[in-house]
Amino acid sequence: MSSPLVVSVCEEYLADALGALAPAVEVVRWDLAGPAPRERIDLVVPGYLMERARLAHLAGVRTRLVQSQSIGFDGIAEVLPPGVVYANAASVHETSTAELAVALTLAAQRGLPDFVRAAQRGAWSFAFHESLADRTVLLVGYGGVGRAIAARLLPCEVNLVRVARRARRVDDVEVHAWGELSTLLPRADIVVVSLPLTAETTRLVDATFLSRMKDHTLLVNVGRGPVVDTDAVVAEASSGRLRFALDVVDPEPLPEHHPLFAMPNVLISPHVGGATSAMFPRVNRLVVEQVHRLQRGEEPINVVLRT
Repeated sequence: MSSPLVVSVCEEYLADALGALAPAVEVVRWDLAGPAPRERIDLVVPGYLMERARLAHLAGVRTRLVQSQSIGFDGIAEVLPPGVVYANAASVHETSTAELAVALTLAAQRGLPDFVRAAQRGAWSFAFHESLADRTVLLVGYGGVGRAIAARLLPCEVNLVRVARRARRVDDVEVHAWGELSTLLPRADIVVVSLPLTAETTRLVDATFLSRMKDHTLLVNVGRGPVVDTDAVVAEASSGRLRFALDVVDPEPLPEHHPLFAMPNVLISPHVGGATSAMFPRVNRLVVEQVHRLQRGEEPINVVLRT
Protein backbone atom coordinates (compact mmCIF):
# COMPACT_ATOMS: atom_id res chain seq x y z
CA MET A 1 0.00 0.00 0.00
CA SER A 2 1.39 3.42 -0.97
CA SER A 3 2.08 6.06 1.65
CA PRO A 4 -0.66 8.64 2.18
CA LEU A 5 -0.27 12.10 0.70
CA VAL A 6 0.63 14.46 3.55
CA VAL A 7 -1.15 17.83 3.52
CA SER A 8 -0.66 20.62 6.06
CA VAL A 9 -3.44 23.13 6.74
CA CYS A 10 -4.30 25.82 9.30
CA GLU A 11 -8.06 26.20 9.03
CA GLU A 12 -10.80 23.86 10.20
CA TYR A 13 -12.73 24.07 6.92
CA LEU A 14 -9.79 22.61 4.99
CA ALA A 15 -9.14 19.94 7.61
CA ASP A 16 -12.78 18.87 7.36
CA ALA A 17 -12.75 18.79 3.55
CA LEU A 18 -9.55 16.75 3.40
CA GLY A 19 -10.57 14.43 6.22
CA ALA A 20 -13.03 12.80 3.84
CA LEU A 21 -10.06 11.64 1.71
CA ALA A 22 -8.48 9.54 4.48
CA PRO A 23 -6.64 7.17 4.56
CA ALA A 24 -5.19 8.21 1.18
CA VAL A 25 -4.55 11.68 2.63
CA GLU A 26 -3.02 12.49 6.00
CA VAL A 27 -3.83 15.96 7.33
CA VAL A 28 -1.44 17.71 9.69
CA ARG A 29 -1.91 21.11 11.30
CA TRP A 30 0.84 23.65 10.66
CA ASP A 31 0.51 27.44 10.72
CA LEU A 32 4.12 27.97 9.54
CA ALA A 33 4.82 30.00 12.70
CA GLY A 34 7.72 27.68 13.47
CA PRO A 35 9.57 24.61 12.17
CA ALA A 36 7.62 22.07 10.15
CA PRO A 37 6.14 19.08 11.99
CA ARG A 38 7.39 16.74 9.22
CA GLU A 39 10.42 16.63 6.95
CA ARG A 40 8.06 15.77 4.07
CA ILE A 41 4.77 17.55 3.49
CA ASP A 42 3.54 16.91 -0.02
CA LEU A 43 1.08 19.82 -0.11
CA VAL A 44 1.36 22.88 2.13
CA VAL A 45 -1.65 25.19 2.39
CA PRO A 46 -0.71 28.38 4.29
CA GLY A 47 -3.36 30.28 6.23
CA TYR A 48 -5.53 32.74 4.29
CA LEU A 49 -4.29 35.89 6.07
CA MET A 50 -0.90 34.53 7.07
CA GLU A 51 2.14 36.83 7.13
CA ARG A 52 4.32 36.19 4.08
CA ALA A 53 7.47 36.00 6.21
CA ARG A 54 6.31 32.66 7.63
CA LEU A 55 6.90 31.04 4.26
CA ALA A 56 10.60 31.08 5.09
CA HIS A 57 9.88 28.13 7.42
CA LEU A 58 9.46 26.00 4.31
CA ALA A 59 13.25 25.79 4.13
CA GLY A 60 14.32 22.18 4.54
CA VAL A 61 10.81 20.81 3.99
CA ARG A 62 10.41 18.35 1.13
CA THR A 63 7.24 19.54 -0.53
CA ARG A 64 5.68 19.13 -3.95
CA LEU A 65 3.38 22.15 -3.88
CA VAL A 66 2.51 25.20 -1.81
CA GLN A 67 -1.10 26.17 -2.47
CA SER A 68 -2.05 29.74 -1.57
CA GLN A 69 -5.58 30.74 -0.66
CA SER A 70 -5.14 34.16 -2.32
CA ILE A 71 -4.92 35.27 -5.94
CA GLY A 72 -2.15 37.83 -5.49
CA PHE A 73 1.43 36.68 -5.09
CA ASP A 74 3.39 39.93 -5.06
CA GLY A 75 6.34 39.73 -2.68
CA ILE A 76 6.09 35.94 -2.31
CA ALA A 77 9.15 35.04 -4.38
CA GLU A 78 11.35 37.09 -2.06
CA VAL A 79 10.50 34.97 0.99
CA LEU A 80 10.18 31.48 -0.52
CA PRO A 81 13.22 29.21 -0.13
CA PRO A 82 14.66 27.63 -3.28
CA GLY A 83 12.98 24.67 -4.92
CA VAL A 84 9.36 25.54 -4.10
CA VAL A 85 6.43 25.25 -6.50
CA TYR A 86 3.79 27.84 -5.59
CA ALA A 87 0.21 28.03 -6.87
CA ASN A 88 -2.27 30.84 -6.39
CA ALA A 89 -6.02 30.60 -5.78
CA ALA A 90 -7.29 31.55 -9.23
CA SER A 91 -10.97 30.53 -9.50
CA VAL A 92 -11.65 31.17 -5.78
CA HIS A 93 -12.02 34.94 -5.31
CA GLU A 94 -12.86 36.39 -8.71
CA THR A 95 -16.62 36.26 -8.26
CA SER A 96 -16.67 37.79 -4.78
CA THR A 97 -14.19 40.50 -5.73
CA ALA A 98 -16.30 41.37 -8.77
CA GLU A 99 -19.38 41.56 -6.56
CA LEU A 100 -17.61 44.03 -4.29
CA ALA A 101 -16.37 46.11 -7.23
CA VAL A 102 -19.94 46.50 -8.45
CA ALA A 103 -21.23 47.12 -4.92
CA LEU A 104 -18.68 49.87 -4.30
CA THR A 105 -19.46 51.41 -7.67
CA LEU A 106 -23.20 51.40 -7.07
CA ALA A 107 -22.84 52.67 -3.50
CA ALA A 108 -20.71 55.60 -4.63
CA GLN A 109 -22.83 56.39 -7.69
CA ARG A 110 -26.16 56.27 -5.86
CA GLY A 111 -24.93 58.15 -2.77
CA LEU A 112 -25.48 55.35 -0.28
CA PRO A 113 -22.80 56.63 2.14
CA ASP A 114 -24.59 60.02 2.22
CA PHE A 115 -27.91 58.34 2.97
CA VAL A 116 -26.35 56.24 5.75
CA ARG A 117 -24.79 59.32 7.32
CA ALA A 118 -28.11 61.16 7.09
CA ALA A 119 -29.98 58.24 8.68
CA GLN A 120 -27.49 58.20 11.54
CA ARG A 121 -28.43 61.85 12.14
CA GLY A 122 -32.11 60.94 11.96
CA ALA A 123 -32.50 62.92 8.76
CA TRP A 124 -34.54 62.17 5.63
CA SER A 125 -32.19 63.51 2.96
CA PHE A 126 -33.67 63.23 -0.54
CA ALA A 127 -31.14 63.78 -3.34
CA PHE A 128 -30.47 62.95 -6.95
CA HIS A 129 -27.27 61.00 -7.62
CA GLU A 130 -25.36 59.57 -10.55
CA SER A 131 -26.63 56.43 -12.27
CA LEU A 132 -24.56 53.43 -13.26
CA ALA A 133 -26.67 52.94 -16.38
CA ASP A 134 -25.45 54.83 -19.44
CA ARG A 135 -22.09 55.66 -17.81
CA THR A 136 -18.79 54.95 -19.56
CA VAL A 137 -16.81 52.54 -17.37
CA LEU A 138 -13.10 52.13 -18.03
CA LEU A 139 -12.05 48.72 -16.71
CA VAL A 140 -8.28 48.71 -16.17
CA GLY A 141 -7.18 45.09 -15.86
CA TYR A 142 -8.77 42.23 -17.77
CA GLY A 143 -7.62 39.08 -16.04
CA GLY A 144 -9.91 36.76 -14.11
CA VAL A 145 -11.21 39.47 -11.79
CA GLY A 146 -11.58 41.99 -14.61
CA ARG A 147 -13.60 39.57 -16.73
CA ALA A 148 -15.83 38.76 -13.75
CA ILE A 149 -16.42 42.49 -13.17
CA ALA A 150 -17.26 42.99 -16.84
CA ALA A 151 -19.82 40.17 -16.74
CA ARG A 152 -21.62 41.91 -13.87
CA LEU A 153 -21.42 45.44 -15.24
CA LEU A 154 -22.76 44.75 -18.72
CA PRO A 155 -26.34 43.96 -17.53
CA CYS A 156 -26.29 47.38 -15.83
CA GLU A 157 -26.36 48.95 -19.32
CA VAL A 158 -22.97 50.65 -19.17
CA ASN A 159 -20.63 51.53 -21.98
CA LEU A 160 -17.72 49.27 -21.02
CA VAL A 161 -14.17 49.95 -22.23
CA ARG A 162 -11.60 47.29 -21.37
CA VAL A 163 -7.87 47.96 -20.90
CA ALA A 164 -5.00 45.54 -20.33
CA ARG A 165 -1.22 45.56 -20.71
CA ARG A 166 -1.47 44.74 -24.40
CA ALA A 167 -4.20 45.22 -26.98
CA ARG A 168 -6.09 42.12 -28.11
CA ARG A 169 -9.53 40.69 -28.81
CA VAL A 170 -11.02 38.42 -26.15
CA ASP A 171 -14.35 36.66 -26.72
CA ASP A 172 -14.93 38.95 -29.70
CA VAL A 173 -14.56 42.18 -27.67
CA GLU A 174 -11.79 44.75 -28.01
CA VAL A 175 -9.26 45.15 -25.22
CA HIS A 176 -7.18 48.31 -25.39
CA ALA A 177 -3.53 48.62 -24.34
CA TRP A 178 -2.24 50.68 -21.40
CA GLY A 179 -0.59 52.98 -23.92
CA GLU A 180 -4.06 54.26 -24.85
CA LEU A 181 -4.96 55.34 -21.31
CA SER A 182 -4.14 59.00 -21.90
CA THR A 183 -6.83 59.06 -24.59
CA LEU A 184 -9.34 56.83 -22.82
CA LEU A 185 -9.26 58.33 -19.31
CA PRO A 186 -10.88 61.69 -20.18
CA ARG A 187 -13.88 59.85 -21.65
CA ALA A 188 -14.63 57.75 -18.57
CA ASP A 189 -17.26 58.43 -15.90
CA ILE A 190 -16.02 55.53 -13.77
CA VAL A 191 -12.57 53.88 -13.72
CA VAL A 192 -12.36 50.41 -12.14
CA VAL A 193 -8.87 49.07 -11.41
CA SER A 194 -8.40 45.31 -10.96
CA LEU A 195 -4.66 44.97 -11.62
CA PRO A 196 -2.19 42.68 -9.86
CA LEU A 197 0.89 44.29 -8.34
CA THR A 198 3.98 44.08 -10.54
CA ALA A 199 6.90 46.37 -11.30
CA GLU A 200 4.87 47.71 -14.23
CA THR A 201 1.67 48.36 -12.28
CA THR A 202 3.19 49.88 -9.13
CA ARG A 203 1.95 53.51 -8.93
CA LEU A 204 0.42 53.18 -12.39
CA VAL A 205 -2.43 55.28 -11.05
CA ASP A 206 -0.42 58.36 -10.11
CA ALA A 207 -1.01 62.12 -10.15
CA THR A 208 -0.67 62.23 -13.93
CA PHE A 209 -3.15 59.37 -14.39
CA LEU A 210 -5.68 61.06 -12.09
CA SER A 211 -5.19 64.45 -13.73
CA ARG A 212 -6.44 62.98 -17.02
CA MET A 213 -9.76 61.98 -15.44
CA LYS A 214 -12.56 64.51 -15.85
CA ASP A 215 -14.17 66.19 -12.86
CA HIS A 216 -16.41 64.05 -10.64
CA THR A 217 -15.14 60.75 -12.10
CA LEU A 218 -15.22 57.79 -9.72
CA LEU A 219 -12.10 55.61 -9.28
CA VAL A 220 -12.68 52.13 -7.84
CA ASN A 221 -9.70 49.96 -6.84
CA VAL A 222 -10.13 46.26 -6.07
CA GLY A 223 -6.69 45.18 -7.31
CA ARG A 224 -3.70 45.96 -5.11
CA GLY A 225 -3.14 49.04 -2.98
CA PRO A 226 0.28 50.12 -4.32
CA VAL A 227 -1.10 50.23 -7.87
CA VAL A 228 -2.57 53.58 -6.79
CA ASP A 229 -0.49 56.45 -5.37
CA THR A 230 -2.14 57.28 -2.04
CA ASP A 231 -0.71 60.80 -1.88
CA ALA A 232 -2.17 61.54 -5.30
CA VAL A 233 -5.55 60.20 -4.14
CA VAL A 234 -5.47 62.39 -1.02
CA ALA A 235 -4.69 65.45 -3.14
CA GLU A 236 -7.55 64.85 -5.59
CA ALA A 237 -10.02 63.81 -2.91
CA SER A 238 -9.16 66.83 -0.75
CA SER A 239 -9.93 69.15 -3.63
CA GLY A 240 -13.26 67.40 -4.19
CA ARG A 241 -12.55 67.01 -7.90
CA LEU A 242 -12.65 63.18 -7.99
CA ARG A 243 -14.44 60.45 -6.06
CA PHE A 244 -12.94 57.19 -4.82
CA ALA A 245 -14.14 53.75 -3.69
CA LEU A 246 -11.21 51.69 -2.44
CA ASP A 247 -11.08 48.12 -1.17
CA VAL A 248 -7.27 48.16 -1.26
CA VAL A 249 -4.96 50.96 -0.19
CA ASP A 250 -1.31 51.65 0.49
CA PRO A 251 -0.37 51.11 3.27
CA GLU A 252 -2.62 48.38 4.63
CA PRO A 253 -4.17 48.60 7.07
CA LEU A 254 -4.72 52.31 6.54
CA PRO A 255 -3.46 54.04 9.71
CA GLU A 256 -6.03 55.20 12.24
CA HIS A 257 -7.24 58.76 11.55
CA HIS A 258 -5.78 58.75 8.03
CA PRO A 259 -7.30 61.69 6.12
CA LEU A 260 -9.04 59.41 3.60
CA PHE A 261 -11.32 58.04 6.31
CA ALA A 262 -12.93 61.42 6.91
CA MET A 263 -13.52 62.47 3.30
CA PRO A 264 -17.17 62.28 2.16
CA ASN A 265 -16.11 61.56 -1.44
CA VAL A 266 -14.06 58.49 -0.40
CA LEU A 267 -15.60 55.09 0.37
CA ILE A 268 -13.24 52.54 1.95
CA SER A 269 -13.69 48.83 2.63
CA PRO A 270 -10.89 46.95 4.45
CA HIS A 271 -9.58 44.63 1.69
CA VAL A 272 -12.54 42.26 1.80
CA GLY A 273 -12.91 41.48 -1.90
CA GLY A 274 -12.62 37.74 -1.40
CA ALA A 275 -13.88 37.56 2.17
CA THR A 276 -17.28 35.97 1.63
CA SER A 277 -19.00 32.66 2.24
CA ALA A 278 -18.20 31.70 -1.36
CA MET A 279 -14.53 31.39 -0.47
CA PHE A 280 -14.68 28.27 1.69
CA PRO A 281 -16.25 25.73 -0.70
CA ARG A 282 -14.17 27.11 -3.58
CA VAL A 283 -10.89 26.83 -1.66
CA ASN A 284 -11.88 23.34 -0.60
CA ARG A 285 -12.55 22.31 -4.20
CA LEU A 286 -9.25 23.77 -5.38
CA VAL A 287 -7.20 22.05 -2.68
CA VAL A 288 -8.95 18.71 -3.25
CA GLU A 289 -8.30 19.07 -7.00
CA GLN A 290 -4.60 19.67 -6.30
CA VAL A 291 -4.53 16.60 -4.04
CA HIS A 292 -5.99 14.42 -6.80
CA ARG A 293 -3.49 15.79 -9.32
CA LEU A 294 -0.56 15.04 -7.03
CA GLN A 295 -1.90 11.56 -6.39
CA ARG A 296 -2.13 10.92 -10.14
CA GLY A 297 1.32 12.36 -10.79
CA GLU A 298 -0.11 15.25 -12.83
CA GLU A 299 0.99 18.85 -12.94
CA PRO A 300 -0.88 21.06 -10.45
CA ILE A 301 -2.97 23.94 -11.75
CA ASN A 302 -2.49 27.66 -11.04
CA VAL A 303 1.30 27.45 -10.66
CA VAL A 304 2.67 31.00 -10.67
CA LEU A 305 6.15 30.58 -9.11
CA ARG A 306 8.95 28.03 -9.19
CA THR A 307 11.85 29.15 -7.02
